[in-house]
Amino acid sequence: MKIAVIGAGNMSEAILAGVIEQGVLSAEKIIVSDPLAGRREHMQATYDVLVTEHNDQAIATADVIMLAIKPQVFPAVWEGLQSQLPASALVVSIMAGISAASIEQGSMLRVVRVMPNTPSLVGRGAAGIAKGAHATDEDLALVESLMKAVGVCVRVEESQLHAVTALSGSGPAYLFYLMEAMIEAARSLGLSEQEARLLCVETVGGAADLMAASDCAPSVLRERVTSKGGTTAAAIQSLEEQQVDQAISRAMQRAFQRSQELA
Repeated sequence: MKIAVIGAGNMSEAILAGVIEQGVLSAEKIIVSDPLAGRREHMQATYDVLVTEHNDQAIATADVIMLAIKPQVFPAVWEGLQSQLPASALVVSIMAGISAASIEQGSMLRVVRVMPNTPSLVGRGAAGIAKGAHATDEDLALVESLMKAVGVCVRVEESQLHAVTALSGSGPAYLFYLMEAMIEAARSLGLSEQEARLLCVETVGGAADLMAASDCAPSVLRERVTSKGGTTAAAIQSLEEQQVDQAISRAMQRAFQRSQELA
């Protein structure tokens, strides 16, 4: 199997790094196309993949074509690619919002959409995958094997990808926002930047690992940390008074709506 990747951004790099490291594909079976010489040189030097600045050259003999470009440039890029696609190629899109139907454009093209996230860079990705009108279960299994090289993935209906985007796609940014605030607050309370960062990173990562190792709901785990009348209870009371849970819900609704708008 040969794969052509259109766009050498951070996300496509993360996926390719995992695929190569896990032995799912060898570097010589991968060609990456990008208009930026610096990105091409980086991909070639780091992963020993083939590179080109010409999209048509990249897809010429590809079995799988991964669209890893910004949704805003999709129409222009896709217009130049459609007529040159190999008839048997599977198209894998990691673009947010762009529907499979927009890629198929009335053709019998096999399309699988993926919503990955940035922790894929460290092998802790969480992705949703959904097939278009003409993709097969075999196509879905193939894409699943690619994404499992960089984390976990769940199969969903395409309509559910907006929710995946709002949760795991954009989710790392919510946590970074929270961690940014926690570190800044810790500094104001007397800790150094280095101390606050270390404790914050381990706290968030440890809490996630603890939840992953438990069958308990997060509310139960929270209650186990929260002693009546204690420090955690005081903090949780403050969060509840400021309706932080509702703010998170509104934020995810906005992300969900923006994904629909992009579609």
